[in-house]
Amino acid sequence: MAINFKTYRRNDVDRKLKTMSIRPLDVMMTGVTGAGKSTTLNTVFTKIVAKEGNGVYPETMDIDSYSLHEGIRFWDTPGLGDGIEQDKRHSKKMIDLLYKTYNSNNRTYGFIDMAVIIIEGSNRDMGTTYKLLNDVIVPNIDPDRIFVAINQADMAMKGRHWNTEKNEPDSTLKAFLDEQALSVQNRVREATGMNIKRPVYYSAKTGYNVTNFLDFIIDNIPTEKRKIMSR
Repeated sequence: MAINFKTYRRNDVDRKLKTMSIRPLDVMMTGVTGAGKSTTLNTVFTKIVAKEGNGVYPETMDIDSYSLHEGIRFWDTPGLGDGIEQDKRHSKKMIDLLYKTYNSNNRTYGFIDMAVIIIEGSNRDMGTTYKLLNDVIVPNIDPDRIFVAINQADMAMKGRHWNTEKNEPDSTLKAFLDEQALSVQNRVREATGMNIKRPVYYSAKTGYNVTNFLDFIIDNIPTEKRKIMSR
């Protein structure tokens, strides 16, 4: 039976947002070009809300927002990896978004509550991912609000060991994905000095483990508004 993501764990979302005293939760989605940010959003929304790139050609060039429901709003940002000058422009857009603020009870808070970095299952461009983390994300939002998720699980071993009938990895691929999640966690710590939660893996294209992706966000909704960091 298809899952209605608009109603998925709404009681949990509403309860956590009540604790935070905000609505909605604003989640920035980022990653390298081709990692599948737009595909992920289209799968979660079960309709085309974000244009998807074809091959090496990126589609997301500006920042757009999409509300899943009253409790969660996603911000789709341009990917890095399109060239030095383009990456500079895209980085500035993301940093400006991370410093967008609002006032509540005479205090200033950051508009973006969480940052989710999407990487490919094949780890094709981890160098650019680390640059994104080091230069754009880590200096500009609290580490406990940064999360990494691995998309394209079905292609992690070039499509091998994927059970198309069951739409899931076989034992060999699952072991590989589990090891990859641990490896990414360790490599991010080595590259950035930041301890992140072990990434979840999923396939936006096939719909595999997309609930795990949403669980990852919902389970880690902060308990407080984000105090803006000095720029």
